[in-house]
Amino acid sequence: MKTPLYVICCGLIVAMAYWAYKENYRTQASLRRVAALQADIAAERVAISVLRAEWAYLNRPERLRELVALTFPDLGLMPLMPEHFADAELVAYPAPPAPEAEIKDPVSTAAPLNGPAPDKEFP
Repeated sequence: MKTPLYVICCGLIVAMAYWAYKENYRTQASLRRVAALQADIAAERVAISVLRAEWAYLNRPERLRELVALTFPDLGLMPLMPEHFADAELVAYPAPPAPEAEIKDPVSTAAPLNGPAPDKEFP
């Protein structure tokens, strides 16, 4: 009677060891994937900071003034002045949609239930 119980217990121990072994390697693979993703995120953050620095460098006012001065004869651009802008009240916005026709409630317009309508007679 004890032998089958020992065999079942040994089988369960082997099965649990196999399961723990698989879970260990699956967890290690997940940790490697997380580390790779975090490295990718860090690289993208560095790239974003470099792009922001380049954008700030390229949009310096003195550089833009020089570019405007160099290209003004070719492009004929006009410098922006405050007088070129208008008030928001002058913008023509589209009219709001017209409300739909009111639907009369059939219950409120129906004749009373205690007799015929006063303007109609029934035979």
